[in-house]
Amino acid sequence: MRTDGLTKRYPKVTALDRLSVDIGPGVTGLVGANGAGKSTLIKILLGLAPASDGTAAVLGRNAATEGRAIREQVGYMPEHDCLPPDVSATEFVVHMARMSGLPRTAARERTADTLRHVGLYEERYRPIGGYSTGMRQRVKLAQALVHDPRLVLLDEPTNGLDPSGRDEMLGLIRRIHTDFGISVLVTSHLLGELERTSDHIVVIDGGKLLRSQATATFTQATASLTIEVTDTDDHPDGAAALRTALAAHGLDATPAGHLVLLDATDEAVYDTVRDTIAELGLGLVRMQQRRHHIAEVFQDNDTPAEAEGARP
Repeated sequence: MRTDGLTKRYPKVTALDRLSVDIGPGVTGLVGANGAGKSTLIKILLGLAPASDGTAAVLGRNAATEGRAIREQVGYMPEHDCLPPDVSATEFVVHMARMSGLPRTAARERTADTLRHVGLYEERYRPIGGYSTGMRQRVKLAQALVHDPRLVLLDEPTNGLDPSGRDEMLGLIRRIHTDFGISVLVTSHLLGELERTSDHIVVIDGGKLLRSQATATFTQATASLTIEVTDTDDHPDGAAALRTALAAHGLDATPAGHLVLLDATDEAVYDTVRDTIAELGLGLVRMQQRRHHIAEVFQDNDTPAEAEGARP
């Protein structure tokens, strides 16, 4: 997927503002606070809404002129509840498979396989109106996958789910790519979800691109060491004693509760920390590099919209 200067204006708001981003295969997380432009972008990518300016391409096709061809190869899970309550999951997903062009027999076979994949096989003949929120989300995911698309667009798939339900949904999303090779673009306002699930993160706010980067780069190991030591009779506050001793070696350590944080500028720092702990007679519980979480990276940038999106 690629956008170039993509803009969408409404009478009183600009939903997308000259957005240019290139999204490759794999699982990509699109993060932004509510109103950031995520759903608008998906609708334009599917050819369901026209752009005011700029271009968008999906699977090498122009979203403005080849929307139907794109939708034949793309699955879409909308954010809003759109399921008919009086039909079964099987009936609904078969109907969506037929709408995508599958013959009747193939549609039924694919429906059974897809409902098994999302964990609804045993409940497939029950009316959707009696389903829990988590089950309804799984039905929406199944209809997005049933025609074996090359790409799926999932708009806030964990909305309304409890923590265990979110974990299960995120596991399903990851398996879409690992098990079937289908690329995924998943939106969320919860950064932690995307950190666990995505290969790549795209951040937008107010319709503008803030960042597009590999997840591993967002969460790469920093040069910050986390050190935990035991207390002793000679040093009732082992962490404080360690900080004082490290300062004598010219190392500026900072407290973090019972932990000590230290910038490790080179390998010699590790040796100094080890030797200092031994000299003090303290026990070393752990010494490890501290890793960023995506939310911390955004908070470091002090961007209000990003900080809002970082709420758990």
